[in-house]
Amino acid sequence: MATNDPSIRSRPAEGGERVSIAPLEDTSTFADRAYTALKDVILSLDVYDRPGEVRLDERQLAQDLGISRTPVREAMAQLEREGFVRSVPRRGIYVVRKSKQEVIELITAWAALEGMAARLITENATDEEIAELRKMFATFENGQLHAKLDEYSEVNIEFHQTIIRMSRNRVLVDLAANLFTHMRMIRRKTIGEDDRVTRSIHDHMNIIQALEARDTERAEDLVRNHALGLAVHVARHADHLD
Repeated sequence: MATNDPSIRSRPAEGGERVSIAPLEDTSTFADRAYTALKDVILSLDVYDRPGEVRLDERQLAQDLGISRTPVREAMAQLEREGFVRSVPRRGIYVVRKSKQEVIELITAWAALEGMAARLITENATDEEIAELRKMFATFENGQLHAKLDEYSEVNIEFHQTIIRMSRNRVLVDLAANLFTHMRMIRRKTIGEDDRVTRSIHDHMNIIQALEARDTERAEDLVRNHALGLAVHVARHADHLD
């Protein structure tokens, strides 16, 4: 039977014709989509800025997503392996809120990775790529440093992710991805505290200058110490995490 559908074509084969179907454009499973949707929800919850635990109802989530509980359960298992949720027998699934010590350890590991990324940038990145870092900040307004907190917080996140990407080291990028997702949540809580915005802008400008100068040792030290400064801040001020 003839068809006008371009996705279906007849091909000659032994004993007759074989139907060939064009590849699907979206090959992701319901579990993949559920994982993405649930992770986005978890990241939007601000668990470090609210009292009590956040419990996830598997049945309700499946209903909200319009799918069965099986892909939701698979997505939850992946999120648990990545440290975003924990399953408590006979109680349910809860969003993980890291302790102060765990947050400090995450930041310390990130500092090591980002410091190495800065070193690699001075050796491998183009001048044009480094110049893009400056465009992330409207650094001066009427002769003074200026940044709106909410906008700056997102720019701050993008700045650090860009540093990692510009290393061009795939293993480093993959190692940093999960770490930074956890850190992103705690940064929302800390960026507005203890005048961190102003000091952070100055740090970023110094980092960019060191990268532009291809000063490998200084760039690595500045990036690492900038990240460790957040760890010090958490150690001093984040008692709410315990």
